[in-house]
Order: sequence, then structure tokens, then C-alpha cells
Amino acid sequence: MKRISLLGPGTYTEESAHHYLGRDAFDYVNCKLIADVFESTVNGVTDYSVVPIENTFEGSVSLHVDWLVHNVDLPIQAEWVYPISINLLRLPGGPGGSDELEAACGAIRKIYSHGVTLAQCQQFLRNHLPHVELEPVGSNGEAARMVRELGDPAAAALAPLGAGALYGLETLAAGVQDHQNNFTRFVLIGHEKPQLKETAHRKTTILVTLPEDFPGALHQVLSAFAWRRINLSKIESRPTKKKLGSYYFYIDIEASMDSVLLPAALQEIEAIGCQVRLMGCYPTFSYGTETAKV
Repeated sequence: MKRISLLGPGTYTEESAHHYLGRDAFDYVNCKLIADVFESTVNGVTDYSVVPIENTFEGSVSLHVDWLVHNVDLPIQAEWVYPISINLLRLPGGPGGSDELEAACGAIRKIYSHGVTLAQCQQFLRNHLPHVELEPVGSNGEAARMVRELGDPAAAALAPLGAGALYGLETLAAGVQDHQNNFTRFVLIGHEKPQLKETAHRKTTILVTLPEDFPGALHQVLSAFAWRRINLSKIESRPTKKKLGSYYFYIDIEASMDSVLLPAALQEIEAIGCQVRLMGCYPTFSYGTETAKV
């Protein structure tokens, strides 16, 4: 059975992987830190990793994108989008409750959660918990585990409902994220093509590094796609980390390398002196309409 590393247990990453890939089709290996997730696959301990790389409101998860680009050479093999509902969890039996939210929140002095999750709940935190100390941790599942192990009634976590069930926490408030249309994009990375359900929706991700001192190079790159009517769903500039002012472009393309037009566009870009790195050509799955299970 193929093995998959991910942040877990009790995380949105774990929930999304179970939803799209199934609970029994793979052997899941839980990791506390995102570095451990990547390195587990790089070192051959697991065959794949599942990594969140983009959120509806926070945009790219820069740390994870940088890992993909600078630290590892693991192709993207699939992607899916999963809804994120964030919940305020605590030890059972504390003062107040969901029907007395203000009294319950008044007893909380510290909240643990992943940094991205904390950023997605700013309005709720300002309105109900302006007095609390916020402690970023490696994952939302880790936040729930810490609340359980600390045994402190003044501690709480922002995490999935599944984490609360796993660690015996009660839900003070559900769906506390600032925006209800909150989705995160996850990618499956690894060297080997996995056995997933066929889909007509495919995407290609590339990195483009422009030649130095080439006025109009980015315009020519975009033109190579534009006149072929190839849609770019995302284009983001990121530092190459080689010198100040040096950037590459991370581009998601709604097309497959099996088509005629896309390889020709990449050849045209390389002809003007750009470096092109293929990050993956992969199926993409949408929530509510399909799963990746065969």
C-alpha cells in the first residue's frame, strides 16, 4: 500500500485527503511539521505528501510554495479544493457554553492554532476574544492536542470539528472564520503517478525565470499564451533568493502537456531566453462534484 505524509492528525489536510483519496486506499503518516511532511517523501519514507498551498482569502501559503520550489524536487500529481470551517474548541465543562458565548469566551486566556487559521478568524477574535494571547503552532490538530494535554480550562483551539472529536474537546462556536466561502487548495506531490480517477480537468504548473536585462520579457511570456488562447488561472512573482530584485513567476495553466498548443508555448518562451521548470501536469478535482478515488 502506498504511503502519504501529511500534517495530522485532526487537520484540514487530513480531512481533505480522506475525502478525496479515501481512508483505506493509502497508508497515512502523520507529521507535526510541514518540513517533516516534505522530507518524509524526499527520503523515501512515504511515496507522496499532501500539502496546502493556497487559500481563498489568504492567497498562497508562501512557506509551502517555497518548499516546493527551493527545497525539494517533487512533481505535483493532483490537486483538490476543500472547504474550511473553523471552530472554537475547549475542554468540556468550562463556564458558559455555546448558548452563553460571551461568558465562555471571557474565561479563555490563550488560543492555539496554525498561523494561517488565526489570520482567517480576525473578526471573530476581535469581537469575542480581544483579550486572549494567540499562540501559532505547527498544525490545527496539534493545537487541539495541546489543549487536551495541558488540561487548562483557560486554553482553547481553533481547529476542525474532527480534531475536537479526536481529543475529546467541546465546540464553543462553529464556523467562526471571517468568510464562509473559505476554501483551501491542496496538492499531492511525489515522483510516481498515482492511480486516481480519470478527469477531464487538468492543470499544468510551471516556473518561469526571465533573462536579465530583457525589456518586455514578461510581456512576451504572456503573449505566448494569449495568442494561443491558453488560460492562466494564476501568475505570481516570487523571489529567487539569489539576489535582491530577482524573481521567478509561478504560473498555473488550465491546459495539459498532452495538448499541442501548450508545449509549443513553452518552447517559444524558452526561445527568448527564459528558464522554464515544469512543476507538474495533473488532474484537478472540485469539492461536491467529484473525488479522486478510482
